[in-house]
This record gives sequence, structure tokens and C-alpha cells, in this order.
Amino acid sequence: MHSLKSGELAKQANVNPETLRYYEREGLLPEPVRTEAGYRLYQVDDVKRVRFIKKAQELGFSLKEVKELLALKLHADHSASEVKRLTEHKIQDIEAKIQSLQAMKKVLNDLASACSGTGSVDHCPILNCLEDNTQEKGGENSCKIC
Repeated sequence: MHSLKSGELAKQANVNPETLRYYEREGLLPEPVRTEAGYRLYQVDDVKRVRFIKKAQELGFSLKEVKELLALKLHADHSASEVKRLTEHKIQDIEAKIQSLQAMKKVLNDLASACSGTGSVDHCPILNCLEDNTQEKGGENSCKIC
């Protein structure tokens, strides 16, 4: 069976060779056999595996979740319902992040609107609001924006 050195695998999978070593340490990629000179030799199928990992990461899956997906993929006796469950959970995570980002955007828009962009930074409503820490102490934040 044809094997690939780490540089070849990295090039074909469009990743950095260090990424391969990281995936090995994280248990996402099986430890390759080594030549007498110490070169790592990967299987041709590892190209698909690395591409799978990268694509899953691009879709927002954490490495832990990718590991779960790989385990499901490698064992045909699992039901596709498990994959769907993980995907639906990821969708919920993304929706929560979107809501959080929208809330941050609103606060930042309000802060930007409150600042004229002129004068001294000593009177900058953005900096003053960020510095106001009365909310941490249980008091009411005097900055109504944040």
C-alpha cells in the first residue's frame, strides 16, 4: 500500500505539517508508522480524514466534537441519528453565539452613537462606560449603554 510522508499528506490535505502532529496528539489522526530515519508515513486514506477534520472545524465543530463524529463515521453500526443529534446541538450553539454577537453589536452601536469622536479621551463616553465597574460591585452601572 502506498504511503505518504507528512509533507506530502499536509500538501494534499492543504494543512501545515504541524497540524498533522497536533491531530495526532489530540487522537484525531492515528499515529503513523515511522521509517528507520524517523519519517512519519501516513496512509493515503489519511488525506480524506484530515480533510474531514478541517471541514468539520470550518463548520464550527470543536475538536472534541470532531472526534465524536470520526468515531461515529468509523463504526458503521452507529445510527445516523447520533450524527444528526450532534449537528442539531451545534446549530443551537451557533444560534446562541449569533444572539450574543447581536447583543454585543447593539451595545457597540449604542456606544459609537454616544461618542462624537471629538475632544479629549478623558470625556469619551465609550472609554468611561468600559471603565465603569460599579456593576461588578453589585451597584447600578451609571453607564446606561453597557
